[in-house]
Formats: sequence, C-alpha cells, structure tokens
Amino acid sequence: MSIRRNATARASAVFAAVALLTTGCADQDGNASAPRTGPPASVPHGYVAGAQEAAEQQSRLLLNDPETGATRVLDLITGKAHEVSRRQGTTELTTDGRFGYFHTTGGTHVLDGGAWMVDHGDHVHYYRTRIRDIGRIPGGPGTRIRGDAAVAAVTDEDGRARIYRRTEWEKGKVGASRALAGAHTGAVVPYAEHLLALTDDGKGSTRVVVYDREGERVASPAAECEDPRGDAVTRRGVVLGCADGALLVRESHGAFTAEKIAYGGDVPEAERATDFRHRAGSDTLTAPAGDRAVWVLDVTERTWTRVKTGPVVAANTAGEGSVLIVLQTDRSLHGYDIATGKHVSATKPLLTKAPESGTDGTGGPAIEVDRSRAYLNDPAGNRVYEIDYNDNLRVARSFGLDIEPDLMVETGR
Repeated sequence: MSIRRNATARASAVFAAVALLTTGCADQDGNASAPRTGPPASVPHGYVAGAQEAAEQQSRLLLNDPETGATRVLDLITGKAHEVSRRQGTTELTTDGRFGYFHTTGGTHVLDGGAWMVDHGDHVHYYRTRIRDIGRIPGGPGTRIRGDAAVAAVTDEDGRARIYRRTEWEKGKVGASRALAGAHTGAVVPYAEHLLALTDDGKGSTRVVVYDREGERVASPAAECEDPRGDAVTRRGVVLGCADGALLVRESHGAFTAEKIAYGGDVPEAERATDFRHRAGSDTLTAPAGDRAVWVLDVTERTWTRVKTGPVVAANTAGEGSVLIVLQTDRSLHGYDIATGKHVSATKPLLTKAPESGTDGTGGPAIEVDRSRAYLNDPAGNRVYEIDYNDNLRVARSFGLDIEPDLMVETGR
C-alpha cells in the first residue's frame, strides 16, 4: 500500500525545515534531536524547545506484546516501526495523547511516544520529537493515569492520587510527585487548570470535588454520581459515567457546574456505559452497551443513542457526522449511521483469528480513531490496518509487524 497523504507529508517537511531551522533537526529515523542552540532571538508562536513543529497530525501507534514484552512505536507518517525497550507482563496500555503507560504488576512504565498536539481552540499545533523511555512510577494494574499539558494525575486502586509535573517527563525523567489528600472514587482528572475527583461524602453518596493545582479544595458542584465508572475529557467538559447515565462537569469563568445526562430509562448494570472511547477533540463518545449494542453519547446535544449491532468486540467513532465503527465477532469492521442505527458499510474479514466479544480496552483488537483514519490491530496476524472511515471503511494501508500487537494506543493527538 502507498503511504497516505504523501503530498501533505512533503509539505510538512518543507514547513518544518523553513520555520524551525533554529529549533532542531531530525535524525534518519525522523526523531527530533536536541536543538543546536537556544531559542531564536524572536521566538515564534508555538515554539517548543527540542521539538519539530509540523503542519499535520504526527500520529504514532504504541504496540506491545505482553507475553514477550516486545514493544514497537509505529510512525504513521513514515510507515516505519521503531523498536523500544521491552515491557513484559503488561496488563493494560493507556495514553494521554503523548505518553504511553505500560501497566504491570511491578509498576507503570512511562514512554514518551514523541508526538503530540496542542489545541488552542481556534488552531492546533502538531509536534514530534525523539521517542524515549521516561522510567517507572508506582502503581500496577488498576492504576488510572489522566493528564493535561501541565500535570499527570496517577490514582491507585485505593483511590490515592499523586500529581506529577509533565515538564519533568518532557525532559526525560520521572521527577518528584505530590500526594493529593484523601481517597477518591475513580480517576482524578486534570481539567481547566484544576483537578476533578469524586469522593464518598460518608453518607452513601459520591460527589464531585474540584481542587486547584496545589491540592486545595476550591469547589464542590451540587451533583451526585452513583457507582461511578469511566470518564472522558471533551471540549464541552469532563464526562463521568454513573449508574443512571453520565455527569458532565464544566468550567466557565472560574466556576464549575455539573449536569446530569440521564439514559432516559432503566438500564441493567451489564449494559451501562463504563468504558468511553472517542476521537480526541470530539464531543461524541462510544461505549459498549452489553455484548450486542453500543451506546453513543452526544455531549453537545446531551443525548444517548443505543445502536443495536450484534456481538461487539470494539467500537469507536470520529463523531461529527461520521459512522459508528464496530468490530464484530465475524472478524469484520461494520459502519452504522448513528442517527438511524442503519448498517451502512462493512469490510471483508480482517482479523486472522475470531475475537471474543467485549475485549476492547483489556488487550486484543481495539479501534483507535484520529482526524482522518481509524486503526485496527490484528494480534494473531502480526498486523495493523489503517481504515478510511470516510470511504466506506476502505482499507487504506496494512502494516506488517515482527510482533503480536496485542495492546495498542495512538499518540500524537
């Protein structure tokens, strides 16, 4: 298959060469080296020391085989897979858009994927730098890590959270951390230069609390979230999964509010939305609704839609009028119109081995979505597929690998 967006990639290279001659250069693998000098006399808007700025998203896939520990970073611009340190026994692989988190029984290993974006609302900056191992932080299986541009919040199984400065990780070292007082239910989520958390009030209710960056409680919106599971950050605010739907927490001019988005009826516990997936920057979330349907939450419209699909392995969507993409047990990807629930497209069987339903997020085939493509890993086939979801789920590229990519996340978003 040909490399996608060749013309755009060439334009990006020219842009980087002209605009960033003083900020650094790239080695033969496309990884940015340290800048030869300090920032130019007139620092350009968006300047990041040691990184190259590009005109398009610099997507990369982090891939891991937990059994052997083999780990690769697949650069989707060049099509080249980079070998990095082995991470054996990984139980879960997560990301915040730049850093990859390899959760193991011995702690969580942090890898700088070397690609990220900075969203300024009316425009976006895309960056790439070299891939490097940051080190290990405490917290094994069950640890939840959420980050923004400034900090990463690491919450262990007991609800105890520690806050790390991402500027230290960007320098290639773990650095010191600061404990957040108290125990929390679910992940602590950095948002709007604050930290959002859920705490048990001691009266049988779980409530939202807001901390400043120093760990001082500054707000507590009047809202409860029974049996919280799952969270996602969108442009509209932070979505928290609750027993009766979702809680949307928003910030405006320094004030925090919480709004319930109810299912609109009784939903059995096994069919609740608890594992949200979406395209970064999108306000449309997906989550399995049991084994044979998918929930779609439109945060903008405050509505839930339950799409009947048949056996679900993984699901995701780019939102904003795009199809719902569902991997089913027939080894194929299927596209559904979210508004009508109509089945509109399907691929041929892509997976080498028939998957079990409900494996998304815990190893096995998963669907990652960015601004123009979706990605599906085929562990048994040592392969990753690139899908054009705007062209009837057409297979745009296929990447053969020398490992079984059982775990996959996308960075550069």
